[in-house]
Amino acid sequence: MIRLLLAEDQGMVRGALAALLDLEDDLEVVAQVARGDEVVDAARAARPDVALLDIEMPGLDGISATVDLLRELPSCRVVVLTTFGRPGYLRRAMAAGASGFLVKDGSADELAAAVRRVAAGGRSVDAELAAAALQAGESPLTPRERDVLSAAEDGGSIASVAAALHLSEGTVRNYLSAAIGKTGTANRVEAARTARDRGWL
Repeated sequence: MIRLLLAEDQGMVRGALAALLDLEDDLEVVAQVARGDEVVDAARAARPDVALLDIEMPGLDGISATVDLLRELPSCRVVVLTTFGRPGYLRRAMAAGASGFLVKDGSADELAAAVRRVAAGGRSVDAELAAAALQAGESPLTPRERDVLSAAEDGGSIASVAAALHLSEGTVRNYLSAAIGKTGTANRVEAARTARDRGWL
């Protein structure tokens, strides 16, 4: 029996996924959470073989939750699920240690097969997204540029971004200028939108 942890913030989706997976003879959902920052505690208590993590959750996103979970329980395998088929998300999830990355519009049979493959030590990645990720290339943003662009995404002032990240205003401007140049956009709002669409944030 393959023991599963399911992390998904939308209750109806989480319930439907759990019901579908529990129909499989060899799969059992042993824990469900609605927030990314609840994943590690739930996994510590339930000891799942595979964790299915939504990429966008309150508290902690699925990629950050993957890092924390694998640090705490390295034997647990992770499949990241997403509504957003963005190549940058795939790259970041795999770099974080995920063994699978699937778009949610697949069938229940595909998901069950992916869980079995990952539990057996393999990988399962959406084929179209993998091809798109290879074509798109890696994110050109440095980690610090990504932090600053993400902090500036809501249109806050340079001063507020600098204060939040404990940087000088000049340093923030430099990082934003670099991010704008690398995304080929006209301003920080467009740069953030482009980076978000490509899965770089």
